[in-house]
Amino acid sequence: MKIAVLSDIHSNLEALRACLIHARFQGAENYVFLGDLLGYGPDPGACLEIIANMVKDGAIAVLGNHDEAVLGGDCENLAYVARDAIYWTRQQLQPTELDFVQNLPLAGQAGYVFYTHASADAPERWTYINNSTDAAKCMAASGKPLTIVGHVHHQVLYYSDRGSKVRSFIPVLGVGIPLMLHNRQWLAIAGSVGQPRDGNPAAAYVLHDTENDSLTFFRVPYDHDRAARKVRAAGLPERLAYRLETGK
Repeated sequence: MKIAVLSDIHSNLEALRACLIHARFQGAENYVFLGDLLGYGPDPGACLEIIANMVKDGAIAVLGNHDEAVLGGDCENLAYVARDAIYWTRQQLQPTELDFVQNLPLAGQAGYVFYTHASADAPERWTYINNSTDAAKCMAASGKPLTIVGHVHHQVLYYSDRGSKVRSFIPVLGVGIPLMLHNRQWLAIAGSVGQPRDGNPAAAYVLHDTENDSLTFFRVPYDHDRAARKVRAAGLPERLAYRLETGK
């Protein structure tokens, strides 16, 4: 089975649709959404409608820190543009949409894979995985051969040869990476669908093929100019529109 794993959609409808179309073309049969469905972007309700319907059909979705903030969680540690977007998003959602977010778990598992938004090591703390030390803690807490997370907005792969030092590399886009699960443990950071931050505005996601045990990372061009115009039309901070246009 091919499973498309999407993270950090951030209410970006254009990017979400583009990734779903791309994933279906690649043969995706199921989907996982790794949190931060909300925040930053102008289409929270439309994105939640798509994702909630896919969850009804068997997709997995977990909670992210921006989702928690929209529900009323503490957002004082977020940047001002993120806080402004959270306050705006709270006013846009219907009770049924809030109920869907409220019921999202912090983590999910399927087969040999552990899914969460931030780190398997205390998911509720929203820890960023920025180095091999952070990755090792996450992998140890997961206990699974493969852990896939989001939160960081960059695509990175960490691995260890069963007890050896954790190493990392940037995956080559569109090239399947064999996992060699008999002697390696992996941590994949899926990147961001809705708000890339590496200078490339194209949306990011990862495809997991369970038949040949491989991961393939993708970047998907989409109409980011339209998404940015919608950010401005909604009255959200200009910085958020600029980030969609530039990926910075």
